Amino acid sequence: MPPLVAYFSMEYGLHEEFHSYAGGLGILAGDFMKSAGDLGLSVVGIGLRWVQGYTAQRIGPDGYPYDQWRNYPPDALTDTGVRVRVRVAAREVECCVWRVGRYAIAPLFLLEPVDERDRWITRRLYDPAPDCRVAQEMLLGIGGVRALRALHLPVDLYHFNEGHAVFAGVELIADRMEAGVDFRSAWREVRERIVFTTHTPVPAGNEIHAIHDLRRLGAGCELVGAELREIGGDPFNMTVAGLRLARRANAVSRLHAETARAMWAHVDNAAPIIAITNGVHRGTWQDPRVAAAADAGAEALRQARRQMKDELLAEVATRTGVRLDSEALTIGFARRAATYKRPDLLLRSPERLAPLLKERRIQLVFSGKAHPADHAGKAVVALLVETIRQWPESIVFLEDYDMGLGRLLTRGCDVWLNTPRRPLEASGTSGMKAAMNGSLHLSILDGWWPEGCEHGVTGWAIGDDRVGQDQDARDLEALYKTLEHDVLPAWADPEAWTRLMRASIRMGTERFSADRMVREYFDRLYTAP
Repeated sequence: MPPLVAYFSMEYGLHEEFHSYAGGLGILAGDFMKSAGDLGLSVVGIGLRWVQGYTAQRIGPDGYPYDQWRNYPPDALTDTGVRVRVRVAAREVECCVWRVGRYAIAPLFLLEPVDERDRWITRRLYDPAPDCRVAQEMLLGIGGVRALRALHLPVDLYHFNEGHAVFAGVELIADRMEAGVDFRSAWREVRERIVFTTHTPVPAGNEIHAIHDLRRLGAGCELVGAELREIGGDPFNMTVAGLRLARRANAVSRLHAETARAMWAHVDNAAPIIAITNGVHRGTWQDPRVAAAADAGAEALRQARRQMKDELLAEVATRTGVRLDSEALTIGFARRAATYKRPDLLLRSPERLAPLLKERRIQLVFSGKAHPADHAGKAVVALLVETIRQWPESIVFLEDYDMGLGRLLTRGCDVWLNTPRRPLEASGTSGMKAAMNGSLHLSILDGWWPEGCEHGVTGWAIGDDRVGQDQDARDLEALYKTLEHDVLPAWADPEAWTRLMRASIRMGTERFSADRMVREYFDRLYTAP
């Protein structure tokens, strides 16, 4: 019998109407739960129910993003009747346990405080206030373990999707110590039941907390300071704790595994980090028309692609009033707004960009959303908007990026652009979604793309794998060289473009599906010795 795996994630992207996700981490978790459900695998998910979810982000008259929040009712949720308690500072926080319905997924349970006075904890996903973040992670980890027990689910293995859930490991250790086992023995026992996925190679994305704050709030579960330091260091690093609590860990692409192993090489007693490359849920992200046309004649595929592009351009017109040219090569860029992703890279050479826009050879569609507290990310969006206003007929920015808009963009764009500063993109699943739909990937060799790229066959690489001080300048030159000498000539040849689309679709569906990813988790992370 395969093990029953409890999958812990702070967010789950199931649908744009279900406000329980911020970005790629949550959408990956949602795709994981969907494929686990499709395959009938023994997985149960644990998360939190968010009152306001994540921000709706608009562009103000000054071009700067601003955030909007609203309360969402607990639609698609059923109260299990189970209640668990987690002490946060001096207060016992009672949580109800919801079960998610409506969506075709493996069983997913979300915790939420019962008393309105405690709802500050789960009001907003990734609240930046330090005490709130710790309290959220306590409910997810400590509360999640207690909820699984109260639901009488015989969990064999705990999977922490990122460091947010590591207090579940602390709770499991404390429970064994309460039964009379010493700390080190308890740690060894618990470690055999935990696996961990690390997602971010950006140092700032790896969360830390002061030990005295964890003890003040109760996150340490009666462990003394010295024991917490052994697990997570001082300050307590959630990723370090995840690596020391797990028997095995994984990164989310082959390149990311190399980066993560180097990044955490200094951590003693860390779990080995293997590579399990992300995948996306085909039923959610691939348009059925493309799936039907992929093996039909060339004209059937081109017709499906035209329909999808027309739908995107109609939505652009509705949202912005701009009517883009259906014959022009449409390049899309949409993801979380962060400086290392360099969304403005193509715009940094106006003397080369201008002729392409004036001659209607290309047009650009941007979208993205910054974390509410990420002022640098918001500044990137504001810079994009300012630049775009110089080309109002050829470049658009679509506000409030979400799953619905993501589907339209990855299906409707001709080319999907990705320009991170290597090696800071862990995976980048939007490119997989685009590939499955015949949108051709034009990307820096970062994240998953070194595994999927056959230059001129499945898409195109921008430059090579070198990094260094002149990286931005070299990548900019390589981007324009590839666009002018490879992409545009292929676009001018419908037969060549159709061959590329077919290869892209085949590559995406065969190698980068969430079904493949979930099976690999079972084969290589869950059941492997």
